Amino acid sequence: MKKIFSAIIIILIGQFTLRAQDVNYPYELNYFNVVLEGQNHKMAYMDVKPDLPKTGTVILFHGKNFNGYYWKNVIEFLKKDGFRVIVPDQIGWGRSDKPDIHYSFHLLARNSAMLLDSLGINKVNIIGHSMGGMLAVRFSLMYPEMVVKLILENPIGLEDYKTFVPYRTLEEIYNGELNATYESYKKYQMTYYPEWKSEYEQYVQAQAESLSQSDFPQTALVNALTYLMIYEQPVCNEFKNLKMPVLLIIGQFDRTVVGKNLLSDDEKNKRGQYPVLGKLTKELIPGAELIELNDIGHIPHIQDIGLFRKKVEQFLK
Repeated sequence: MKKIFSAIIIILIGQFTLRAQDVNYPYELNYFNVVLEGQNHKMAYMDVKPDLPKTGTVILFHGKNFNGYYWKNVIEFLKKDGFRVIVPDQIGWGRSDKPDIHYSFHLLARNSAMLLDSLGINKVNIIGHSMGGMLAVRFSLMYPEMVVKLILENPIGLEDYKTFVPYRTLEEIYNGELNATYESYKKYQMTYYPEWKSEYEQYVQAQAESLSQSDFPQTALVNALTYLMIYEQPVCNEFKNLKMPVLLIIGQFDRTVVGKNLLSDDEKNKRGQYPVLGKLTKELIPGAELIELNDIGHIPHIQDIGLFRKKVEQFLK
């Protein structure tokens, strides 16, 4: 699809209302070079040293509407527990480059493995949230020898979206992404919580940074490409192949479905039922442990960091 939207991009640059402000990542960003489809691209990441003698390493995989910024409170308790914490912005997100390439979970997992190798890390615990849960599963299937323990926090992809969400072309998805506004991002993020609080606004600002940038149409294209990645590349059929200890942390209020706006009211009521999906997924993953969090939505580590910390520490110790 390279350059197919170039004329549209030229027209649209500069036409966006700027509402977002840059957010400050909690730790210094480093950049790792990866070669993708013959071109060099930069992958941003934080590498946070432990406060105590090192007890291990944790890598954090962010969701589709997020980047490394929203892990800031998780980083704090992990480093206090003696973990080295690696927090990448995947290629296509946050402060990383956003190339027009074929996106796949295999590619993102490979990028992450190469990053870890460059840092001399051969064993890692993984926490994957939302889309990051799908990536964490793919990484664990590709590199099982590297993964000590796997934590899936309200992962999407617990059901195969392409079996019930109507298909849309890349052009249709892209046009929708081009119409994004600060208000539309906020409206969607408000669905993640039982009750909206002003402290959540910063995570909308982090997502909306791209609205103020001249290359926003390129970001919109990447958002469309990665929507198709989620839609076309399910991992739920491979849960049975996970061999490492797995913890599922499932906020029971969550009803997230990728492409939910395309469903009938009847289908919306049947899909994204995390209280049911959590139990089904536990049965599919050999030996998995399930923690169900009542009145918690899509992002437990933001809505109740204390409870999230307790469950993570119990599992990782």
